[in-house]
Amino acid sequence: MPAPGFLNRALFALILFAAGRPGPACAADAPFAIATFSVDVTVPIGHGMMGGYWRATSVADPLYAKGVVLWGGAQPVVFVSVDWCEIRNDAYDRWREVIAAAVGTTRERVLVSSIHQHEAPVADLTAQRFLEERGLEDGVCDVEFHEQAVQRVAAAVRTAATRKRPITHLGLGQAKVERVASNRRYLLPDGRPSFNRGSASAANVLAREAPEGVIDPWLKTLSFWHDAEPVAALNAYAVHPMSYYRTGEISADFPGLARDRRQRETPDCLQIYVSGASGNVTAGKYNDGARATRAVLADRLHAAMAAAWRETKRVPLTALDFRNTTVRLAPRDEPGHRRDDLLAVLVPARLPRERNLAAMGLSWWKRVDAGQPIDVPLLDFGVAQLLLLPGESYVEFQLAAQRMKPGSFVMVAGFGESATGYVPTEQAVKEKDTNLGDWSWVAPGAEAALLAAIQRVVQP
Repeated sequence: MPAPGFLNRALFALILFAAGRPGPACAADAPFAIATFSVDVTVPIGHGMMGGYWRATSVADPLYAKGVVLWGGAQPVVFVSVDWCEIRNDAYDRWREVIAAAVGTTRERVLVSSIHQHEAPVADLTAQRFLEERGLEDGVCDVEFHEQAVQRVAAAVRTAATRKRPITHLGLGQAKVERVASNRRYLLPDGRPSFNRGSASAANVLAREAPEGVIDPWLKTLSFWHDAEPVAALNAYAVHPMSYYRTGEISADFPGLARDRRQRETPDCLQIYVSGASGNVTAGKYNDGARATRAVLADRLHAAMAAAWRETKRVPLTALDFRNTTVRLAPRDEPGHRRDDLLAVLVPARLPRERNLAAMGLSWWKRVDAGQPIDVPLLDFGVAQLLLLPGESYVEFQLAAQRMKPGSFVMVAGFGESATGYVPTEQAVKEKDTNLGDWSWVAPGAEAALLAAIQRVVQP
């Protein structure tokens, strides 16, 4: 007996033939097309993790770059989600330029998002050069491996482009994630805000008992279909993707486990996971840091992914527009963050962690000095939008983007160009969010600039 998908396609072709129109027999005849790819980008043993804070000693599970190439707009668009902690500055540009050349598009149309697991690498080539020029070891990243990974992904994109398939529908689904996310900020019994709810809060009773705070509880699934056959599903949820880390065990952590389980359940539909804007959102309320809890968090995330899939509604795909704007965020010009202060850290007497952070800060300064802004791109499918935000943008930016487009399906990916580090709200700055002591290279005032950029692409 023919498969249901075959019957659907045959019936659709018959209807179109009766109407005097040719059916979409191949991608070249269809207005919209897709290609999928999945590439192993696991770092070698000994590679720095989270920017060189510690070294990889084993592989708990591999790291992947998973993505899609979309045709139907003015030029092809690529979206890729990478199981790395961050990709920054010229490393980020390298990913986009090489992938763009592989598929014949522009750099801006390559949207690269890191999932931000911590048992994974940070890529910043300029920072690495600052260290190497001074003979400092224990650097941020392996430049040679980085290029190998980029070329491997580009090769997969080129191959995928030869196997593109027509797509006719979008799928829109969402479900609440239960007992995973919580805001870093919570109130102490005396009413003062605290920001110390980290990825795990085993000993912090107050952090575990306080309300979740400001989060986006919804996991969204945006899927691409050829008639009744799903081809790819993009799942987005805003939470720091860590259960435990600093072990040296390379891992995609609980989002990787949930994604891989969904992949086994839908072998013919590529499952992609992306972290939303979650700079200030962790699993700390519900995570005690025990090894067994990683699987518990994965189960909860998987349950939401499966529920969003069950709730998915297919709608005809009628539009695929690309928009991009840029934003300029000033560097922190204050003690400890100025150029001379950072340069003074690049000496053998300082700890590798301190040197690597300083090198990343100098990398950001160099970018700002060169006048290179940050891209804020958006894919607009009419009924749905996919927005990519820079760095560790706080969840308030994601919620604001959704409010700007009421009644639409707005999916937000975070950890795009990650040279910024944290991109906080002004409230967090005024309340002296303790997470901004390091890993945050933008000056106060970033909120207004980023919100204005979001509005330009969401509400053109």
